[in-house]
Amino acid sequence: MTVLTLALLVAGGSFCAGLLGALTGLGGGIVVVPMLTLLFHVDLRYAVGASLVSVIATSSGAAAAYVREGFTNVRVGILLEVATTVGALVGAAVARFTPTSALAMLFGAVLFYTAIRSMRRRVEHTVLTTPDEWSARLRLDSDYPTPRGRQPYSVRRVPAGFGIMFGAGVLSALLGIGSGILKVLAMDQVMGLPFKVSTTTSNFMIGVTAAASAGVYLHRGYIDPAIAFPVMLGVLGGALLGARVLTRANPEWLRKVFTVIVVVMAIEMLYKGFTGSL
Repeated sequence: MTVLTLALLVAGGSFCAGLLGALTGLGGGIVVVPMLTLLFHVDLRYAVGASLVSVIATSSGAAAAYVREGFTNVRVGILLEVATTVGALVGAAVARFTPTSALAMLFGAVLFYTAIRSMRRRVEHTVLTTPDEWSARLRLDSDYPTPRGRQPYSVRRVPAGFGIMFGAGVLSALLGIGSGILKVLAMDQVMGLPFKVSTTTSNFMIGVTAAASAGVYLHRGYIDPAIAFPVMLGVLGGALLGARVLTRANPEWLRKVFTVIVVVMAIEMLYKGFTGSL
């Protein structure tokens, strides 16, 4: 296989990852890391480095469109980004001492947990009769566009969501996934944001989180331009397409696609971690 053919294959796979990342708020890293390690046999740490670069591209490509169309809750994103950035710096410092097989198994476990939580049904549009104290103080409640007009929603359990975001930042640095998994879960399942608002706000946040840890990986030499460049271009193209598709997509359909892909990736990563073949 020539270098050009390899670059095209990586870019094509990354395009699909960027599309999925924009639709689900995961940043594309959830597919990029397993794709590079399992299909192209790239060392996990170099795969994480390339994924972090792609996560920044995803955020840049999709976030601006989501903010312009009124889906993103910017106030929630800025508040929670404080916790994820601190967590990303902590995770980047710990990553160099963690065995590759342990990282792979941790990744697989997180994916399984995500799949289980994503299958739970809940009401999409909840307006609390008594506003959450922290949400009211920080003016986090908002609305977003639907075919029937602007739909209001309430934000709840802000301290719990803030704490989960710290853990999301740690995972971002350890696994190169932009921490979108826990961000979407925290906002969707814990804080009560509608799924489309959770995914778009996650896309708004992941670039900052990834940038905080990407600098550390760059300093340690784990970002190879030959891998990161085609990944970045592919993910960026997929993210721009995903931003157009999301506005018309059904949230339940998005959850089902998200769950199936996550389960497949979890099985593969757990197997590779247990067998030590990464």
